[in-house]
Amino acid sequence: MSNLTVLRGYAQHAKPERLPPSLLFEYTDKCLTVFDAFPKSIFHFLVLPRIRPPLNAGELANLRTLLKGDKARAKQVLLDLSDEADKVKKMIREEMLTGTGSNGRFGQDFMQARAWPSSSLSAGRHLHLHILSNDLCSERMKHKKHYNSFHPKLGFFLHLHDVLSWFDEEPSYFERVCSVSLAMMF
Repeated sequence: MSNLTVLRGYAQHAKPERLPPSLLFEYTDKCLTVFDAFPKSIFHFLVLPRIRPPLNAGELANLRTLLKGDKARAKQVLLDLSDEADKVKKMIREEMLTGTGSNGRFGQDFMQARAWPSSSLSAGRHLHLHILSNDLCSERMKHKKHYNSFHPKLGFFLHLHDVLSWFDEEPSYFERVCSVSLAMMF
């Protein structure tokens, strides 16, 4: 499986319980949570929507394709990701309290929305949400650009609560912000 399609492969997996425990954190009927292969913090997970009917892989390729489709279905996918993210953050907090005595701050629900070239968007990427602790302690963080890209205000990510707020706006605003915000990202 190519690096470009690996997340899609996980999301399509009919039996996620068969994924290696070094990869799989947890799963539900709607979402799959995996350990990030290149963690940027002590705790760094990816939450992926599972590819299950009525959704297909094309709709879940990235945030742009999801939002261009059925608006109600897109919102439900994002709400499912949000629910799963809340569960993961709660488990992380509990682990930090028992393991280190620290409660840590978790407000880092980032949609994966980096500025990929358009040719790679069709190559099989899969929408996912980053959940990471604010420590940014990792051997993978070697340069200033790494810290900047994962900084909550400077990076390449959209906050999930911001994306969800678009659904509550006037339809014309939703269309405009989706096209402008996502055009800047992709």
